[in-house]
Amino acid sequence: MTLEKVWENPQILQINREKPRAYYIPYHDERAKSRNRHLSDHFRLLNGEWKFSYFSNVNDIKDEHVSNGIDVSDWDRLLVPSCWQTNGYDQMQYVNVRYPFPFDPPHVPNENPAGIYVKDIQISDLSESKEQFIVFEGVSACFYLYVNGTFAGYSQGSRMPAEFNITPYLKDGSNRLTAVVLKWCDGSYLEDQDMWRYTGIFRDVYLLSRDVSRIQDVFNRAVLSEDLTQGELQIDLTAKGRCHTEVLLKDERGETVGHIAREIKGTESLSMTVDSPALWNAENPVLYDLYVKSGEEVLHFHIGFRRITVEDGVFKINNEAVKLKGVNRHDSHPKLGHTIPLNHMKKDLLLMKKHNMNTVRASHYPNDPRFLTLCDQLGFYVIDEADLECHGAGEAGDIHWLSKQEDWQAAFLDRMERLVERDKNNPSVIIWSLGNEAGYGINHIKMAEWAKKRDATRLTHYESAAEGYKGHENTEALDMESRMYPTLQYVEEYAKNESKTKPMFLCEYSHAMGNGPGDAADYWELIYKYPKLMGGCIWEWNDHGISRTDDRGNVSYAYGGDFGETIHDGNFCIDGLVKPDRTPSTGLKEIKAVYKPVRFKMKSAEEGLVEVTNLFDFTNLSDYEIQWMVERDGEVVQQNVIYDLDLHPKASKVIQIPYDVPEASVSSYYLTVSLLQKKTAPWAEKGHELGFEQFLLPVIRQVPEKRPGKHPLKTEKNGNSLVISGLDFTYVFNLESGQFEKVSLNDYECLAGIPSFTAWRAPIDNDAPILQEWKKHGFDKLNMHTYKAEVVQEDESLIELQVHFSLSAFSRFPVVKGTANWKVHSSGAIAVTCQADVNGAVPYLPRFGLEIPMPKGNDEVEYFGNGPHESYMDMKSSVRKGRYLTTVQGMHEQYIYPQENGSRYGTDWAIVSNELGMGMKFSSNEGFSFNVSRYALAELTATSHDHQLQEDNSRTWVYIDYKMSGVGSGACGPALAENYQLNEKSISFSFEMEPVFKEH
Repeated sequence: MTLEKVWENPQILQINREKPRAYYIPYHDERAKSRNRHLSDHFRLLNGEWKFSYFSNVNDIKDEHVSNGIDVSDWDRLLVPSCWQTNGYDQMQYVNVRYPFPFDPPHVPNENPAGIYVKDIQISDLSESKEQFIVFEGVSACFYLYVNGTFAGYSQGSRMPAEFNITPYLKDGSNRLTAVVLKWCDGSYLEDQDMWRYTGIFRDVYLLSRDVSRIQDVFNRAVLSEDLTQGELQIDLTAKGRCHTEVLLKDERGETVGHIAREIKGTESLSMTVDSPALWNAENPVLYDLYVKSGEEVLHFHIGFRRITVEDGVFKINNEAVKLKGVNRHDSHPKLGHTIPLNHMKKDLLLMKKHNMNTVRASHYPNDPRFLTLCDQLGFYVIDEADLECHGAGEAGDIHWLSKQEDWQAAFLDRMERLVERDKNNPSVIIWSLGNEAGYGINHIKMAEWAKKRDATRLTHYESAAEGYKGHENTEALDMESRMYPTLQYVEEYAKNESKTKPMFLCEYSHAMGNGPGDAADYWELIYKYPKLMGGCIWEWNDHGISRTDDRGNVSYAYGGDFGETIHDGNFCIDGLVKPDRTPSTGLKEIKAVYKPVRFKMKSAEEGLVEVTNLFDFTNLSDYEIQWMVERDGEVVQQNVIYDLDLHPKASKVIQIPYDVPEASVSSYYLTVSLLQKKTAPWAEKGHELGFEQFLLPVIRQVPEKRPGKHPLKTEKNGNSLVISGLDFTYVFNLESGQFEKVSLNDYECLAGIPSFTAWRAPIDNDAPILQEWKKHGFDKLNMHTYKAEVVQEDESLIELQVHFSLSAFSRFPVVKGTANWKVHSSGAIAVTCQADVNGAVPYLPRFGLEIPMPKGNDEVEYFGNGPHESYMDMKSSVRKGRYLTTVQGMHEQYIYPQENGSRYGTDWAIVSNELGMGMKFSSNEGFSFNVSRYALAELTATSHDHQLQEDNSRTWVYIDYKMSGVGSGACGPALAENYQLNEKSISFSFEMEPVFKEH
């Protein structure tokens, strides 16, 4: 075999690879500013079709496979960049924590798949004044490079560039490039991230033609004086040979504000002073343009003047305390895997910006360098993370094992150095992260110390240094305390503890898996309250579902286990705020509301006084407008716009809103105040709403007088059934089962089965901490048992029925015992009051309410409550009270892993009907949660993929709930907070239902 076996030697990380340097593409002129690489004569993209041969075992590769003369005409064709697994090679596999091979560092499986890539290129412009370099921006997991059959280099470290000088191996005319890529190497022990395990050349490959004497590296540090009035641009230039160099700094108007011409040899430091510089921040990302000209090359860099500090435990940018409103983002494309097109990156960032995010944690590896350029331009704070995770070492018994091994120190440092050197010139990068969940030992300390020495302008982060992990005690080089999924109590205790002098960063919180997260608003109450809390990043941005299309063109998304793999972690990769196609989930809408840059607080509803607080860090609210409107029962009756509001960042002001409402009314009046964009931005149109608040106005509520029916009620007993008749309705109540069997209006049947009380919901992912307890007590198998049902009042205007019942599962004590009083009025209204006692030995209930099967065809839903999308008691920041008209399908939220969805918290009334308006109305003065579904609870509970759900062909399922427990983020975060649990042991609630033919 021709390959030297270095892939199991952590001391050999590369052969012939160039030293890491700053990312840039050389151009001939100032068109470098465009960042359009195709405008550069020095750049040649090698993306496209390569010949490819896959080997299930690297040991099957022979010398002739990499020789220059081998005939590859019958080899496969594979697009570069791409991942093997998305093209039918090797095994699709999603793993979270575990290594998909034995923990035996540095050894990897003997059967190590490999792929040989071959590309023949023409070169006709070789010159002694130029050197030719090939750059691979991302190859997993390691590769050997051959040029014209000669070994040219080796590299590992999947998500960092590998650059090789291939000048000695090239010739005029046809040249063959061969890359042998292995699936596993010793570096794979450092790349155990929570993700699909993809292989191949998955990022761009290109050639660079460079001057022999050239500027090889540039390190720019835009330093500000303490009072921010003066900027100094410190520039370290590293030359190969002697380079006459010209450096120009231009402001955002294109005017030159700095110029130096000098001959550079070795590494030299230059400096430019800028008086009163425009400052860079995520809200106003002002960039200067730096041009470094030498020989035939022009290099371009973004310069952002910003100052990053921690003062008295408070994280600051440009001397202002800043809250990081962030999200964790993996590279993930539903079809391309880890190969991310530029427009896809941009789409992600624009969508984040539209939803009030200002921070991205590059979890858990360096992103494509163009991603950071977009962050510079659009305005994002970036936590840039080394390609380092050893989570599976914890499964093996000691998560700190690799971080403690001296013979792995070079491998740890290599990943930090390559991260910092590549991205050191991006102003968007404010924090270096040493990696993720890799233990904490001396190797991490060396990484942090090196980063501090190399770049003192940024902060250093590493979550696994937290004391709870019991790693190395030395955390001096880390600038913040970082935590994952702490409880609210823990966060507040830290914030109050004066002995804790570092700011706290929640690098992961509010796990957005499935229906959720439901606790973000509570975290941000604390984050705003305590200066020491610097913010955090939601886990995570997107579902990592793999797109699949059936014969009919229907798209579905696969997760772990769907490809026949034996080791996998199921749907734990379906945990994002957006779906794989970037459709926002309810969770993203909730986060937008939680991250909104303004707070409205009612000071005096009688006088219309509302306090406005500007939560921007650097932006005056004069750049925005405030819209207000008053709605009566969901209908707008007053509205206007406040165009000019001069309110400085973090300041508050009381404004008067001149609305006029009656003192008393049968209607409800709500005031909604919104912050809107005055101008169109790249991520949103003019008029885009950044955030809102809604207030119930203090109008004395007059309950409309109940009109008795004009005709008396009639009853007839037929066996165990009591038939109750009015003028145009007929109800049948079964005295044995204690339930209604029939509810009809003008012979239109409103029931498709018997209503019954229930406490079960289709488990959401975030129910994981409690689910087994629920099942242990049989919550998923509860049946209603009737002890006694009787008529307690009967006259011409009212029939009252009393039912004593329980909900229980086999072999278990009843979970609930209760009494339901049903009152049928001559008007046709059916009022129910339920008093229920919950078994003190059972955990909190998922829900408690009435399940009502209505006939299929009842597809129209109109309601007055929170909308327009689903809401729960702990996930309601993004909804507002109003009158909504939708459909049963419109009520459904499609989660890839089916679960409870679509509930509307805080509903006053709802009508479920056919399109002609024939159906049932449900109402309560106390408010209730309700949802409507085409899927039975058992179907939602048992089905593992959304595309496999089978609609009930005969029924529409309606749920009127006293309460639904909150959703939380317990799939990975803390258990659901007690105040969001339905843990009452005595329940009392009432509502009315009646058949209706509504007007349209």
